[in-house]
Amino acid sequence: VLPPTRWHPSNVVDLVATRLDIKPRHQWLTASGGEVGVFAANHAARQIGAGEISCAVLVNCNAWRTWERAERAGIDLGWPTGGEGKPEWLPPYRPWNSPTETAHHLDMPIACYPVFENALRAKRGLDLDAHRRRMGQLMAPFTEVAAANPLDWFPRRRSAPEIITPTADNRMIGFPYTKYLNAVIATDQAAALVMMSAGAARSLGVPEDRWIFWWGGHQATEQAYMLSERPDLAACPAMQASSRTALHNSGVDLDRVDIFDFYSCFPVAVEMACEMLGLDEADERGFTVTGGLPYHGGPGSGYTLHSLATTALRLRRQAEAIALVTGNGYYLTAHAASVWSGSPRPAAPVGIPPAPGTELPADPLPVVEVANGPCQIDSYTVLHDRAGEPEIGIVVGRLTSGPRFVANVVDPSTLGVFVTEEVIGRHGMVAGGEGV
Repeated sequence: VLPPTRWHPSNVVDLVATRLDIKPRHQWLTASGGEVGVFAANHAARQIGAGEISCAVLVNCNAWRTWERAERAGIDLGWPTGGEGKPEWLPPYRPWNSPTETAHHLDMPIACYPVFENALRAKRGLDLDAHRRRMGQLMAPFTEVAAANPLDWFPRRRSAPEIITPTADNRMIGFPYTKYLNAVIATDQAAALVMMSAGAARSLGVPEDRWIFWWGGHQATEQAYMLSERPDLAACPAMQASSRTALHNSGVDLDRVDIFDFYSCFPVAVEMACEMLGLDEADERGFTVTGGLPYHGGPGSGYTLHSLATTALRLRRQAEAIALVTGNGYYLTAHAASVWSGSPRPAAPVGIPPAPGTELPADPLPVVEVANGPCQIDSYTVLHDRAGEPEIGIVVGRLTSGPRFVANVVDPSTLGVFVTEEVIGRHGMVAGGEGV
């Protein structure tokens, strides 16, 4: 089970098993994170391939919307306390943020992902307007996929200008992201996968035209785990390593992939996947099968079960196609990738050498708790209030003396500069972690 959002029974795995009237030999509960669905599928496939298990059921349910409605109505839905035993935790839990990041409001996706977005924009040498247009052009095709998917939360086609233009319905949240560029977690969505060995499938009489084959997968975590520790905010070595190694383990070259679903909580997650794999963002193959988290819906940690299930449906129609499905957890921190096809994998890989980056060469930078002195801005965002007005700036920078720091900007005139001019690379002063 991938953990439900806002609902935490004492043993949700056993509750599901009891409801299904099964007694599994193993119970696993994943940690939270956008990569855990792919991670769990890779884990189950390896267990099956090793003969440790013959069948696994992967499930997740997000009922955030129901919880919101119940709270407004004064209804206490409660948390069941039943269930026997304790599931194995997989993978181990790690904190998402450092105390310094939390103290400076750099502790939620709506604050963290814009920091990466702005860093990547600056690295590419794009001005603010050109970058906005590029984000709209990237995400508009996602809405077209969503409009054709009856399971999507927002099945509506939107133009690139509509996505990037701030309005009363599309307010700015964390610069440069409008609401239509943010993942939507407040959904009621569920998905499940059943994975088993070919022998088990035959013994159960599962028709072979419904079989989808796992060819290989991999997962990797950034060595510089916390956002503020990343030496390069416009790169993700572990993302490159997870996808490249999954392809390598499957014996597949990137050009052989027919179907992609890149984790898409915010545009930079897709942009970074393209950057790390050397893909053109205008690649005609597209990067989503569902419509992406801002439009299909972002059901907590469960999105990748939706992308995997939708990929399975696609592969049943395109048996010879090959699909690459990825997940991204926390803040471009933990990554998982998997390769699938409607046809069995050839007996042996074709011998593609591992790509550069699989060695994860990115040691964490030291970060000071309180910064004072001359500095340079590495990246930033400006959080907006519900009226769409700039509220607080978050700066990630480096002191001239070397260490990284996180600081806030609250002066309205300075915030105005941050949303109208390029400030990355500028030099200035930071005082007590406040004001740049």
